[in-house]
Amino acid sequence: IASVADKSRFTNVKQFIAPETSEGVSLQLGNTKDFIISFDLKFLTNGSVSVVLETTEKNQLFTVHYVSNTQLIAFKERDIYYGIGPRTSWSTVTRDLVTDLRKGVGLSNTKAVKPTKIMPKKVVRLIAKGKGFLDNITISTTAHMAAFFAASDWLVRNQDEKGGWPIMVTRKLGEGFKSLEPGWYSAMAQGQAISTLVRAYLLTKDHIFLNSALRATAPYKFLSEQHGVKAVFMNKHDWYEEYPTTPSSFVLNGFMYSLIGLYDLKETAGEKLGKEARSLYERGMESLKAMLPLYDTGSGTIYDLRHFMLGIAPNLARWDYHTTHINQLQLLSTIDESPIFKEFVKRWKSYLKGSRAKHN
Repeated sequence: IASVADKSRFTNVKQFIAPETSEGVSLQLGNTKDFIISFDLKFLTNGSVSVVLETTEKNQLFTVHYVSNTQLIAFKERDIYYGIGPRTSWSTVTRDLVTDLRKGVGLSNTKAVKPTKIMPKKVVRLIAKGKGFLDNITISTTAHMAAFFAASDWLVRNQDEKGGWPIMVTRKLGEGFKSLEPGWYSAMAQGQAISTLVRAYLLTKDHIFLNSALRATAPYKFLSEQHGVKAVFMNKHDWYEEYPTTPSSFVLNGFMYSLIGLYDLKETAGEKLGKEARSLYERGMESLKAMLPLYDTGSGTIYDLRHFMLGIAPNLARWDYHTTHINQLQLLSTIDESPIFKEFVKRWKSYLKGSRAKHN
């Protein structure tokens, strides 16, 4: 490892050269309290940057490897691997070592993460392999802004030509629904991405974020069977599907997230650029006001409308989803004065305390 001048950065950086088959070059870190690591990285060849952690698991050492490939995650014995892509130009890597350690150790063959109590006690050292450069290695308690911009940049880089972020796993919502094959869009994901991008634009005034958010409305305009996220309830009410299933599922919480994204965009983009987002938002809010009563059981709420679409038992919302419904309606009541939102918030909150609707 050597210190070399980098003209593009106007500073000295650490150059490392170590074959991937070697033990690599090592930097002692010896930090005990903080577990958010950040470093600037540029690879010239395939390589990896690894962080050795002393853990609460009988003081054993575990190593988290950030590798220049596209593998999502792997775990073998006491080594955890995350693919971070080729990184052949300067970029910042910011990672939460607690999350990366526990996610790796808890890796299983199901969608659930195995419960684990393991925690890092100390960051021992950083090891670099391959050929490349490192700069600005820091360990801190939090790095919210770095994580936020990493997510915003990822959204810009990974948006497809249809304005969406395709979900590349199969999703089976339940018996009676056709499986969603990899490549489907979610109105909830689109809405949350829009909310993120709008905030990145407001912080930076960089139009790349706003343009990405504007493009992200495209899937809202197409029906599920046209590879969009729109459903129409009773041939009348436009709905944006968290899961664009056949038949339509009308998941309530995902729909409200999709509307919040449209609201953020229409408020930020202005009259002309935000015209489409405004129209989609207004149509969606009309549907929400008309359809909210369908989700009220008199003692709680319903997650989706499968009981109506498939003629089966209703899919009751767990209390955590019921609370999410309340929180979302409370937010919407601050941006729309319709009394329906406050009325439903009041009634749905009362269900949490055992209140029930009157019987005949």
